[in-house]
Amino acid sequence: MSEQLAEAFAVLPQFLSGHMRLSMAAIICAVLISLPLGVLAAKREWLAGPALGFAGLMQTIPGLALLALMVPLLGGTIGFAPAFVALTLYGVLPVLRNTIVGLQGVDPVVREAARGVGMTPRQSLMEVELPLALPMIVAGIRTAVVWVVGAAVLATPVGASSLGNYIFAGLQTRNWTAVLFGCVVSALLAIALDQIVRGYEIAARRRKRGMALVSTLAAVVLIGGALVPGLMARSSFAGGEGSLAEAQSIEGQRLVIASKPFTEQYILAALIQRVLEEEGAVVEHREGLGTAVIFDALINDEINVSVDYSGTLWTNTLRREDMIGRYRMMAEINAFLLAEYDIYSPGSLGFENAYGFAMSRNGATNMGVTSITDLAGQGATIGADTVFFTRPEWTGTREAYGLQDADPRPMDSTFMYGAVRDGEVDVITAYTTDGRIAAYDLVILEDPQGVLPPYDAMLLLSPEAARNDAVAAALAPLVNAITPELMREANRRVDLEGQTPEQAAEWLWGEVR
Repeated sequence: MSEQLAEAFAVLPQFLSGHMRLSMAAIICAVLISLPLGVLAAKREWLAGPALGFAGLMQTIPGLALLALMVPLLGGTIGFAPAFVALTLYGVLPVLRNTIVGLQGVDPVVREAARGVGMTPRQSLMEVELPLALPMIVAGIRTAVVWVVGAAVLATPVGASSLGNYIFAGLQTRNWTAVLFGCVVSALLAIALDQIVRGYEIAARRRKRGMALVSTLAAVVLIGGALVPGLMARSSFAGGEGSLAEAQSIEGQRLVIASKPFTEQYILAALIQRVLEEEGAVVEHREGLGTAVIFDALINDEINVSVDYSGTLWTNTLRREDMIGRYRMMAEINAFLLAEYDIYSPGSLGFENAYGFAMSRNGATNMGVTSITDLAGQGATIGADTVFFTRPEWTGTREAYGLQDADPRPMDSTFMYGAVRDGEVDVITAYTTDGRIAAYDLVILEDPQGVLPPYDAMLLLSPEAARNDAVAAALAPLVNAITPELMREANRRVDLEGQTPEQAAEWLWGEVR
């Protein structure tokens, strides 16, 4: 068995349990909402239209967008809650629709016969109409199960543990074994649950209680087998007693760290986890979160430690566009975060990971380009990560260098280096500590007007973590310890040699300690 596959199996209980817990909670809640609503709407046309319309509207919103939308709607809460609400809404439509259709499809003669033998409307519903509509209702539940289990892989970016952790992390670190493993396990889980619900559907149609019993036993075994190992691991992660801020040390204390969805962040999170665990902390890593999600969670103490970049904080959080010196910028950022949010930065990690406009060496030579200025009027295709073209850095660069005729191509950062190497785009906005710049013989274009801000990697502590001096003390060995060359090499080991972020973090810790 390969090392990557062994590692995938090692974390399977955690990810499978999180996926099952989230999916089952959302499905059960969707059924509890849809069944009574469907019963009411089946006999009230004025309610059926709006109910189905709202449920259908939820289906038109892309799953990832619906999940992300729940974070601000729930006050910046991340993790289980926003994913649960979004997936519940996602699962309502098929159950609601089939309940309405099933009840409305009951033959009026049957209803008349029920009234003829003296049944009340309630008795007719419970003893005649619902049993006849049950196969259709269960078919709706079956569809909802497949939809929800499939959509649950998208819960990773909002901080909920799921099988999507394999896919999102594997995509960014080019660990295709993890991506395939996550896809296969998610598909197998959906198929297994689909077949269990199919058993209930057959039992309802053929009135076979034995089939229903077999399906129930299968459900107990599958759901229990998926949940129990993860819940046991979760209970061991409970952490020490009392709040983190009141503790005198971090030994036995629960700390949550977060990472954005790219290689460097996974490595740094693994490094921070290693350092904190050596001091006795019980650490949870929430991976693949967006910048805004992490920052909101940091403010709310749902995350204790993260790494962000000075340029990102300067433009996104401080809403500043003026360019000042890198050290003054970090000082002003520190003062602002502490005054406005009680977030404290123990310092920079020692390296800058800036945006740099990069081209293949041959491409730059053929187009006669040495600086961003030379791109004006060339109609260059520019590949960038999915958020760059919405950021002030792009607006400033476009206006300063006359790049209005450029062709923006948003893409996942995993693929943009290969895209510029292979000539699919002319330029990319590379991360300057990425090992693929040297490996693919890319050149960074000069920025003579200094439009792009510095991006020093800064440790950030939540208000609660900042009030415990032991947290900053434990992380002190990392402050100003990582050179750009070391970070570039660590990234290269993951992106090009296929090492895991944990292995790269182990090497990096050996170099800086």
